[in-house]
Amino acid sequence: MTYLSQLEALLFVAGEEGLSLRQLASLLELTPTALQQQLDKLSQKYKEDKESGLCLIESSRTYKLVTKECLAPLLKDYAKAPINQTLSRASLEVLSIVAYKQPITRIEIDEIRGVNSSGALSKLVAFGLVQEAGKKEVIGRPNLYATTDYFLDYMGINHLEELVDISSIAVEEQETTLF
Repeated sequence: MTYLSQLEALLFVAGEEGLSLRQLASLLELTPTALQQQLDKLSQKYKEDKESGLCLIESSRTYKLVTKECLAPLLKDYAKAPINQTLSRASLEVLSIVAYKQPITRIEIDEIRGVNSSGALSKLVAFGLVQEAGKKEVIGRPNLYATTDYFLDYMGINHLEELVDISSIAVEEQETTLF
């Protein structure tokens, strides 16, 4: 496994939050100079690869993989498209958590799921199933999220009280390895 592939995988998993130079150097056990060389290589790779839709950006000493600017119109159309018959598993997990724990912050959702949920949450907001519902009165004042009236329509219910009582469901615990 090369440093370049490891770097790419870490940035992909980090999502829109990205990773700092310090975090990357620690995870890859590289000096800042060696890491910067790898970051430059990855950035150049994406710039030269016309078949890739990704690029590497640095913002406030945080590195992120993002889509190329030329794809913005396509991605905006995708975000505006009506919901297909199904939502992804990640989106369904996030939607379920919001429905049962609302109002809830993205960080709280991430803690429940154990992975970054910002992409799924953004998609649910774009689809109109979830909305911002104020700010939590803690340091940083993160956004709170709650379901919408459209969520009720989508689920075919009139009130949140009609959701299945999850305390009555026996759940088998299972270990799942993500990586």
